[in-house]
Amino acid sequence: MDIIQSPSLNFNDRKQKLDVLILHYTGMEDGPSALERMQDEAAEVSAHYMVDVDGTVFQLVAEDKRAWHAGRGNWQGDEDLNSRSIGIEIVNGGHNIPLPDGSLPPYTRVQIDAVIALCKGIIARHHIPQTRIVGHSDIAPTRKEDPGEHFPWEEFASHGIGLWPEQIDFAPPPEDRIVLGDKGPNVAELQHMLKVIGYGIDVNADYDALTRDVVIAFQRRWHQAYVTGEADIVTVKLVERIAELSSNASV
Repeated sequence: MDIIQSPSLNFNDRKQKLDVLILHYTGMEDGPSALERMQDEAAEVSAHYMVDVDGTVFQLVAEDKRAWHAGRGNWQGDEDLNSRSIGIEIVNGGHNIPLPDGSLPPYTRVQIDAVIALCKGIIARHHIPQTRIVGHSDIAPTRKEDPGEHFPWEEFASHGIGLWPEQIDFAPPPEDRIVLGDKGPNVAELQHMLKVIGYGIDVNADYDALTRDVVIAFQRRWHQAYVTGEADIVTVKLVERIAELSSNASV
């Protein structure tokens, strides 16, 4: 893979072992604008790599250094995820710059192919566990939406990049769901399973605003046709399956 070196000064030394891969979209108009921002010292943001819409891969920060892409977040109980991760920014307007009809702009085929190849190399070099391949919205569900519900996570999983559950093939009754304000053991069990997966969530038996945001983040990745923050039966079953896969992967 040809990689264009485009150094950013926005990095420092790692403080933790590298064992996480985080995928982002840029949320900006185009690649040059995003690259310029990540090279601007005043912006204090960066990533290790950026992949443009034509598949061009730029490296801004060496993999052994701590790029500034994750911000505040939590995964599997770990914080300072900048120290633990490699960050890939994928050029896409996302929720910030939707299409005229309000839909999210698609990722390009050549871009996705380049990101898959880049991820496979990173995972092999650093032995990153499947349970620690995440989106920005997974680690910061109250703040971030990227790489979005239009990102092809299932295809990535087919290439050994992240987990993917067996899908649920039925339509749940519209009234059978857990929603904001609900309380009780069903909520606590859902929160427990989300915590097993890796989400930073309290098991308090209260379907509060944080739980809703975490469910939205889960749905953006694993139940993309139903990004509502309401936990229908399909969402709950998928959470259960990913929690089981996560538990088995860590044994």
